[in-house]
Amino acid sequence: MTAKSVYLLWHGDDDETSPEPKLLGVYSSEQAALARVDRASSLPGFSDHPNAFHTSRYEIDKDEWTTGYVQGD
Repeated sequence: MTAKSVYLLWHGDDDETSPEPKLLGVYSSEQAALARVDRASSLPGFSDHPNAFHTSRYEIDKDEWTTGYVQGD
């Protein structure tokens, strides 16, 4: 059985000029996420930061952060 994946689409960055990250949606394919980028890129706010769109692929039912994390300064 092949692992199923989803694609999360975010808008925002870690630098001070980009807005706080916003989740635009969860999609069944990277192509669907990129189509959403096309639809959102002309909307207010999103159009001010056209390079702040990011997709991330996640496998369904797979644990993330399995070793914990260390809080930064």
